[in-house]
Amino acid sequence: MRAVLTWRDKVEQCIYDLAFKPDGSQLILAAGNRLLVYDTSDGTLLQPLKGHKDTVYCVAYAKDGQRFASGSADKSVIIWTSKLEGILKYTHNDSIQCVSYNPVTHQLASCSSNDFGLWSHEQKSVSKHKASSKITCCSWTNDGQYLALGMFNGIISIRNKSGEEKVKIERPGGSLSPIWSISWNPSSRWENFWMNRENEDAEEVIVNKYFQEIPSTLKSTVYSSQGSEAEEEEPEEEDDSPRDDNSEEHNDIMAVADWGQKLSFYQLSGKQIGKDRSLNFDPCCISYFSKGEYILLGGSDKQVSLFTKDGVRLGTVGEQNSWVWTCKVKPESNYVVVGCQDGTISFYQLIFSTVHGLYKNRYAYRDSMTDVIVQHLITEQKVRIKCKDLVKKIAIYKNRLAIQLPEKILIYELYSDDSSDMHYRVKEKIVKKFECNLLVVCANHIILCQEKRLQCLSFNGVKEREWQMESLIRYIKVIGGPPGREGLLVGLKNGQILKIFVDNLFAIVLLKQATAVRCLDMSASRNKLAVVDENDTCLVYDIHSKELLFQEPNANSVAWNTQCEDMLCFSGGGYLNIKASTFPVHQQKLQGFVVGYNGSKIFCLHVFSMSAVEVPQSAPMYQYLDRKMYKEAYQIACLGVTDADWRELAMEALEGLEFETAKKERKKRGETNNDLFLADVFSYQGKFHEAAKLYKRSGHENLALDMYTDLCMFEYAKDFLGSGDPKETKMLITKQADWARNINEPKAAVEMYISAGEHVKAIEISGSHGWVDMLIDIARRLDKAEREPLLLCADYFKKLDNSGYAAETYLKIGDLKSLVQLHVETQRWDEAFALGEKHPEFKVDIYVPYAQWLAENDRFEEAQKAFHKAGRQGEAVRVLEQLTHNAVVESRFSDAAYYYWMLSMQCLDIAQDPAQKDAMLSKFHHFQHLAELYHGYHAIQRYTEEPFSFHLPETLFNISRFLLHSLTKDTPLGISKVNTLFTLAKQSKALGAYKLARHAYDKLQGLQIPARFQKSIELGSLTIRSKPFHDSEELVPLCYRCSTNNPLLNNLGNVCINCRQPFVFSASSYEVLHLVEFYLEEGITDEEAVSLIDLEAPRPKRENKWQEITSNNSQTLRLDETMDSMGDDDPFTAKLSFEQGGSEFVPVVVSRSVLRSMSRRDVLIKRWPPPLQWQYFRSLLPDASITMCPSCFQMFHSEDYELLVLQHTCCPYCRRPIDDPGP
Repeated sequence: MRAVLTWRDKVEQCIYDLAFKPDGSQLILAAGNRLLVYDTSDGTLLQPLKGHKDTVYCVAYAKDGQRFASGSADKSVIIWTSKLEGILKYTHNDSIQCVSYNPVTHQLASCSSNDFGLWSHEQKSVSKHKASSKITCCSWTNDGQYLALGMFNGIISIRNKSGEEKVKIERPGGSLSPIWSISWNPSSRWENFWMNRENEDAEEVIVNKYFQEIPSTLKSTVYSSQGSEAEEEEPEEEDDSPRDDNSEEHNDIMAVADWGQKLSFYQLSGKQIGKDRSLNFDPCCISYFSKGEYILLGGSDKQVSLFTKDGVRLGTVGEQNSWVWTCKVKPESNYVVVGCQDGTISFYQLIFSTVHGLYKNRYAYRDSMTDVIVQHLITEQKVRIKCKDLVKKIAIYKNRLAIQLPEKILIYELYSDDSSDMHYRVKEKIVKKFECNLLVVCANHIILCQEKRLQCLSFNGVKEREWQMESLIRYIKVIGGPPGREGLLVGLKNGQILKIFVDNLFAIVLLKQATAVRCLDMSASRNKLAVVDENDTCLVYDIHSKELLFQEPNANSVAWNTQCEDMLCFSGGGYLNIKASTFPVHQQKLQGFVVGYNGSKIFCLHVFSMSAVEVPQSAPMYQYLDRKMYKEAYQIACLGVTDADWRELAMEALEGLEFETAKKERKKRGETNNDLFLADVFSYQGKFHEAAKLYKRSGHENLALDMYTDLCMFEYAKDFLGSGDPKETKMLITKQADWARNINEPKAAVEMYISAGEHVKAIEISGSHGWVDMLIDIARRLDKAEREPLLLCADYFKKLDNSGYAAETYLKIGDLKSLVQLHVETQRWDEAFALGEKHPEFKVDIYVPYAQWLAENDRFEEAQKAFHKAGRQGEAVRVLEQLTHNAVVESRFSDAAYYYWMLSMQCLDIAQDPAQKDAMLSKFHHFQHLAELYHGYHAIQRYTEEPFSFHLPETLFNISRFLLHSLTKDTPLGISKVNTLFTLAKQSKALGAYKLARHAYDKLQGLQIPARFQKSIELGSLTIRSKPFHDSEELVPLCYRCSTNNPLLNNLGNVCINCRQPFVFSASSYEVLHLVEFYLEEGITDEEAVSLIDLEAPRPKRENKWQEITSNNSQTLRLDETMDSMGDDDPFTAKLSFEQGGSEFVPVVVSRSVLRSMSRRDVLIKRWPPPLQWQYFRSLLPDASITMCPSCFQMFHSEDYELLVLQHTCCPYCRRPIDDPGP
């Protein structure tokens, strides 16, 4: 581990405390009476924060990153937001010593010299609790349930969230050992790590079954020897539920640093874990890494020390010039910040180097700085060796493992010679401090490399031999040999490569190259040497001749295959390169370094993890096969290739007449029958009949059948059909048909396929050649259960324009959906409709394409109806909207009115869906209004555009008034105010409404008038001034509710100016009809109202006021005025009264008794479909007949309606045919 200074800054005041923002982007420092905010990436001071009046002692950031708090000697705590704004301030009775946020609830604990307070942003007040001594430090547990307080009198008090004391820990030093810093381990998986920690020897080997990063596949077994134990890991499933009743105890481990110069660890229950560890300095701060694996400790020794989670010192992070008051780790990183007494802020990056060793399939590496994990790369077993001290170097060789610690070297050996054994025990200890760059272990020795010098030591620590090199040693590797006489391969910086034997004082120079050595390896037979130099070039030499055989670029490590002399692999540039002999390199993507190559497995180190990559050796095998090097290809195949590669090797060997290799391949597959092998040879030599006899003799008639079939010698093949197996016969006929097809005999092929039952192939050939008769024959011959061939037949019938046969086929298999599609594609709509009537589920499939076809053929109204019928309301509405727009643009206003009416009715239909009700009802009323406007404007447009008028002056006069009253807001597209006012002016003048005519002409002056009207309007404006300034009283409209004469131009629109009752207009003459709308009292349903009206209760007869007196010679009638006039008034007319002068419209609301008194002839009902309410109208002149269209509910004078129906044979508004009974 080494610390690299990233940035440094200095302020004038002491740095008492600091805190990181949880995302690590910002650092908050307590310096003097200010807070300093730094950017952690480059050390830029972002902003100083002023709020305190005295020295700031402490600062803490909430885990959610929303706010942070600071405490000061001015007795106040300030809460700041992440945007660096102070939002709250509260005080204690003494200076604030420490603050800490609950990691779960974000409750803030603030501690002063004599009490502590708990505050959360949900509550306004701070709950305070007295303390027995000055509180120096505090820390919350991971789950936020408990708060630990460290005090000046040496006591640690553990409180719950309410501030009640649950545990009290009294340190042995008492007030002479003030608790200066405490911290809970943030990790939550420490249960068993601490269970066996007490009284363990340093050499003990333990595999911690709760370390989830080390999976295993074997059950736990325990061996004991020389007082040590080894355990294999058990597979453990991730489980967050408590394992026992005391799991909470084990999850929360507290580290305590006091000024008795001790470091201690406690459980939540207050039980101490292990013994106190002496520090030899006064600690000022203690903090854990984010995952709890390491501890930082700083204080009076003017440096920050790195400890393991169990208190083993690992090294120094950074030496300072004054006391270290605070040090913290940047969240989720290896960066450390240090704050000192002299105001220095230092930001370091900790770099943890990889310490590891590899021998064949065993890989040993350092974990958590103090443990060694040995991994079997083939079986994936792992074992952990706990050294409880800093592991500096690791070396592994055969059954030996050497671990260098700061003060000693431990030599381990395996319990047994079993290649899969993973149980190590201590063999020797060399209790001596060594400084070395590289460490190598052999059977009986360890080799220490110190720059240019190699030392050979026995396991007793006695130096036996020493070698001095010319240059720095860059690489060293044990290449095997007898115990005590092993060979070492050594690479130097000056390019020299040497071989050293442990028992020989003299080094042998193998070769000298110009560039420095980075990596070395020797081939299995010691004939070739591979070197990676500092230029990333892999160079391969012949050791005996010193000749450079070849070189390859982009290499960072190299390894020979331990089972094949001519194969090596090297890595570099994100690729794995495999080279066999002198063939071109085979590449595949791979991240990391190649460190070993055994058979088909390549061992690769990526970052800190070692993995075995299974690489098929197919590529190099085929390279040898291409050169006809069959024996070498066989050797490669033995390393690991696929079954298909093995077969290919055998075939290539047979073709190359390399029978020995082919035979070996067969034996490897378990084939020992020589007749079978000889038959294959005969078949390759063209002696087919001899081969067939041998196949038969060896009991493999099927191979003879396959051979003759492949050769299209079907007559001979029939002799090997065995016992007439129908499957084999079918297969043979099928192959014969395939052959006939390939030699362009399709008719014969079809017949053969049919006889073999291969109907699909027969259909494909017939269809591709257009043989309809053949297809009909096959389709009729097939059973209806054979859907696939029948569907294929139908498909070909469609392609060949024989839809009748396709329909017959679809009916045969009962595929009605496809039959519908067929009718639609061929536009046989009548047949499709007939099918749709029987099967309503296909309505959409029929009517949607039909509507699209109609639209394409300009039959839009029918298309709209078809869409509507198919339930595609969206398309139906879109078609109608387009039709309406086109009608308006083309000035077909009668059509526009009709389309708008249809649109409104469709909206009403959609409004039955509750989700769309409000929107659709709004659209319905809008479209109804537009339909009325365009229906009226049609007459105006014809009057202004055409030479002859088809309407009476009174009608045009009424229509223009109706339009002007309705166009109070925006004028719809196509409707011209000029045309309307021009019509009104002319008809008013003609009918004697001179005042209205003058008003219309005046309005026209303010509008842009077309040239064709200009002259007529100017003349009319002049001539109207000669007329009297009043309107004819005959034209004045009467309100039938209140009998008020209304002005011809009404500012309120089409309602009475007195009672606000809306006028009801005739849809033809636009006269005000003698109808008054009334509403039902609450609680009366439509059905009840109709039944009450239909009752038509008789009214009491009036008593005759005239009295007849008869005398002898005369008859006399006398009017008796004294009689009381009984029941003269109609109950409904009594309801018409309203409060005079009110600006609000008061509707006529009738009760059941009024409804009974009405006559069915006098009431008109608009029976709207739901969700609309029915509308009721009472005729006040029963003798004048009014007709209402049952479809569009428009009102007409009966004579007008009958005349219009005779002219148009339908309703003039909604175009309902006269024979249609209505909705």
